[in-house]
Amino acid sequence: MTPNDILGLLLVYGYVAILLLISEKLLGKYVNFSRKFLHIMVGNVLFILPLFQTGWVMTFLAAAPFIVLTFLMSPYSPITNIKDKISESGHGLGLVYYAISWTLLAFFFFQQPWIIAVGIAAMSYGDGMASLIGMKYGKRKYNILGDDKSIEGSLTMFLVLMVTLGMVLIYYGQPASPVVIAAVALVATIWEGVTPKGLDNLTACFGAVGTYLLMTL
Repeated sequence: MTPNDILGLLLVYGYVAILLLISEKLLGKYVNFSRKFLHIMVGNVLFILPLFQTGWVMTFLAAAPFIVLTFLMSPYSPITNIKDKISESGHGLGLVYYAISWTLLAFFFFQQPWIIAVGIAAMSYGDGMASLIGMKYGKRKYNILGDDKSIEGSLTMFLVLMVTLGMVLIYYGQPASPVVIAAVALVATIWEGVTPKGLDNLTACFGAVGTYLLMTL
C-alpha cells in the first residue's frame, strides 16, 4: 500500500462520512431528497480514483466494504434502529447494488479508471437525477417490468449523462466523442427505464460500461 493509496482511502471514507452527516440532517424534513442527494453526490468518488496505485486497495478496502455498510443501512439490516430509520426513507438495496457495481468495476478495470468512472457516472448522476426529477415533475408515466418510470425522468438521465460523461472523460484525459457519449447515455437510460427494484444500479452501470467498451476498444 502506497501513501497515495492511504490518501485515497482517507478521502473516500471522509467524503462519504460527510455526505452521510448531511443526508442525516436532511432526512427528517426531506426524505426523498435526502436519499437522492446521497445517491447522486457519492458519485463524486470517481474523481478520487486516480489517487489509487494498488488494485486490491481500491477494490477490497475502498469499494467492497461499502457493500456491507450499505446493507446495514438497508431495510434488511439486522441492526433494528438503523433499519427502521433508513427503511422509512426508501433506500432498499439500491445502494448495495451501487457498491457491488463499484467493486466489480474496480476489480476488472483498475488499470483503466475512466471505465470505472463511466459506470459510476451512469449510476450516480444519471440514475440519481432521473429519479429525482421523475418524482417531482414526472407526469408521463410508463411501466415495463414492474416499476413506474417517467418520460421526464428518462430524458433527464440522458441529458445529464450527455454532459457529465463528457466531463468525466476529459478529466481522465480520454477522447470525448459525442457519438460514443450519446450511445452510452442512451443505453444506460434504456436500462434504467426497464429495470425494476433498484437493480438499475447494476444494469445501467454495466450497460454504460459495455457500450463504452464496444465503441472504443
